[in-house]
Amino acid sequence: MKKIKKYYHYFYYRIYRFIEYTSEQMGGKFLTEFKAGITVMAFEIWSLLSIYNYYTIITKQNLHLSFKNPLIYIPFIVIILLKWQNFSSKEQWFLYHQQFDALPKAVNKKGGWIVLGIAVFIILNLVFSFYLMMQIDWSKYR
Repeated sequence: MKKIKKYYHYFYYRIYRFIEYTSEQMGGKFLTEFKAGITVMAFEIWSLLSIYNYYTIITKQNLHLSFKNPLIYIPFIVIILLKWQNFSSKEQWFLYHQQFDALPKAVNKKGGWIVLGIAVFIILNLVFSFYLMMQIDWSKYR
């Protein structure tokens, strides 16, 4: 469990560094932690949405999720609680920055490529899951 948490922190760290770098290049370096948090939350929500899509494809049952349904709030609450627990303390996050900054440049470069691969995988997975949903003739299952 500790390794998963460390990988999660490293994923956030690389997203943070990427946003920090691009913001610096474009002259808008502000709210970097907020932007990184929103980006990671988007990846998490997209992953959950992909899982929902695959569930719908496999079972051929649409759960008809809406904001009136309390089932949809549970994943959002879990994601927000994860963010709050892991990234609320600036002192703790500063230690993570130091730890990850101290890694050798080759390791950080390799980790950056891995994080980029994961991000691209999440996006392509979401697009593919919607593509598969479009291929089903839903009129047979209603």
